[in-house]
Amino acid sequence: MILNKFLSVAVFTCITLLFSGAVYPQAEQQIKTEIQKRLGPNVKVKSVSAAPVPGLYEVLVGNEFFYTDASGKYLIQGEIIELASGKNITEQRQADLNRIKWADLNQANAIKTVRGNGSRQLAVFSDPNCGYCKRLEKSMQQLENVTIYTYLTPILSADSTQKSKQIWCAADPFKAYIDWMINGISPSGKSDCNTPLDKNLAFAKTYGITGTPTLFFTDGSRFPGAVQITDIEKKFSSLK
Repeated sequence: MILNKFLSVAVFTCITLLFSGAVYPQAEQQIKTEIQKRLGPNVKVKSVSAAPVPGLYEVLVGNEFFYTDASGKYLIQGEIIELASGKNITEQRQADLNRIKWADLNQANAIKTVRGNGSRQLAVFSDPNCGYCKRLEKSMQQLENVTIYTYLTPILSADSTQKSKQIWCAADPFKAYIDWMINGISPSGKSDCNTPLDKNLAFAKTYGITGTPTLFFTDGSRFPGAVQITDIEKKFSSLK
């Protein structure tokens, strides 16, 4: 009798928590406050929300996901993988966080090149002194039927800025870019024209682009680093 009464109360409590819109946000706010207090003022806890695993909460610190318990006492670093499907839930959440709107990219600030029918589109943030960017550029020469928007983003050095200016100010910016990135022919000529470099750097800061190369596809997904050409082709295939 006592057990049945206890179960009835427990069920009622669960239903109340499930359907009360004010309870979960309040609990999450309390957890966020507790974790922020423990981590200190130099670390920004952006959000806390219920994780897909009962009893766990997802914690967004900067641009990284962690997990915690209902008390906010523990911070767990790792990935949640759904065994039945093999889906990496943490990886998917990270991809969603890194996603942008393709329309937010101002194509006027990029060097545009079209190969074949140009039907497949790709944006690349690149520093002319970045070795991985040069490796990626050589690989991308294999891509067909593609439009590539290259956003010069000089983040490595003052020389990167100088080269970016000279490339943009050249009579044929794309040729100047390829000559340097693939053929090793240093850009020369004027560097005092109006460039979009400040705008590209501001965009990079706003969207958390901290390294080059960084690629974006039309669905807004982000691929950092010198991505393999097979992975680029696989992504293009998934967008059809």
